[in-house]
Amino acid sequence: MSTVQSAGDLDPVSLWLTLARSHPAHVDYVTDGPGAAIDAVQFVIGVLSNPFNAALLALSALAVTGGLAAYLWVRPTITDIVILREKLAGYTDLVPWMIRLSVGLPLVGAGFQGYLFAPTVAFDTGANPLVRLLFIGVGFLLLFGLATRIVATIGLGTYGSALLVDPGVVLALEFVPAFLALVILGGGRPSADDMLQAVASTEGTYYGRVDPVHLLKGYLDDATRPYRRYVPTIVRVGMGVSFIYLGLIQKLAQPGSGLLVVAKYNLTAVVPVDPGLWVVGAGLTEIAVGAALIVGLFTRGAAAASFVLFTTTLFGLPDDPVLAHVALFGLASAVFTMGSGPLSLDYAIGRPAEDPENRGGLAAD
Repeated sequence: MSTVQSAGDLDPVSLWLTLARSHPAHVDYVTDGPGAAIDAVQFVIGVLSNPFNAALLALSALAVTGGLAAYLWVRPTITDIVILREKLAGYTDLVPWMIRLSVGLPLVGAGFQGYLFAPTVAFDTGANPLVRLLFIGVGFLLLFGLATRIVATIGLGTYGSALLVDPGVVLALEFVPAFLALVILGGGRPSADDMLQAVASTEGTYYGRVDPVHLLKGYLDDATRPYRRYVPTIVRVGMGVSFIYLGLIQKLAQPGSGLLVVAKYNLTAVVPVDPGLWVVGAGLTEIAVGAALIVGLFTRGAAAASFVLFTTTLFGLPDDPVLAHVALFGLASAVFTMGSGPLSLDYAIGRPAEDPENRGGLAAD
């Protein structure tokens, strides 16, 4: 793992080069170091110039396109999909709980194990005990759902500070949309905030006499309600940017590191194709899923695909740290539950399952 280093003196170009070269995304979690220096453009051209590779990628793209076209054709006749959407819309009030768990657990793990959001950015827990306590404290408070909006704001500020210290923290970019969503949504239910507010707002309770602060939660809920309908957009765009970063930087811009993973786990024995095709195919797949999430096209399908990718990665790469993916698992589950939201192609060209102002103000695609 890398040690924390200052990035305050880096100009924007140097910062980007550091992101691309020194921290090749989640590949760092399962390899001992960067792979051979390979010209990314020439590598991709070389892989695609192979007729078999080009044909296989083209057939895969046609198969996916054909499947999506068939789905659009038959979707109006499938009652099951309508029922599924309506049922998922009924779970939107549990989204804050999903997100709290998905970021609280890895933050507690980061504090105990001694890293800043991404396992590759380590710090000395003995020399930095307050940093350790900060991560553990924020993680546990989010798990309990206590002072959620305040704690999420602290978490967001901590991420920004950590990014200035070491740009490798960008590997855990998914924490940003998660924190932003919690700032808007609050703790939801079940949460300590919800329970304490119920007690504090009831006349005659002993707790209400000593903790009037929780009465503010009602005011904050009202103040943030107009923005709740945009939470699906925040979460899916954040996930999409993470996917494109991983596919572009990890796979396509750093093919040497990707080839290390293919060789280490003998992935060509699983699917007997050119190792270069493994790298390019994985990169293009992640970019495609990320792009679909960003524009909000086939949003729930893209979220399901991302969930499958995470699961396959964890089973296929046994030494990949589980905690490094928990936040993405949680966000994928939240996107699958909420759908695309109003600012999306799904919403523009499709028919929403319900009015986005209903069921807690979270839109469904």
